[in-house]
Amino acid sequence: MDFYTTGLRKSAGYRVALCLENGLVGQGINQEAVIKQLNKAIASFLEVYKIKHNIYHASLIIE
Repeated sequence: MDFYTTGLRKSAGYRVALCLENGLVGQGINQEAVIKQLNKAIASFLEVYKIKHNIYHASLIIE
């Protein structure tokens, strides 16, 4: 996948990002930091997903 849908929110002095396609979350003190953390989480997830195909991976459906 070339892009992900992400929700960003400020909570208790931190920024939080949620990737809607896989449910991963990143946290940081500013927008750049939270996006960097979320990118790391997605990269780690994809590395494991390549090795173990029995990991649940489905996009969220919003109606």
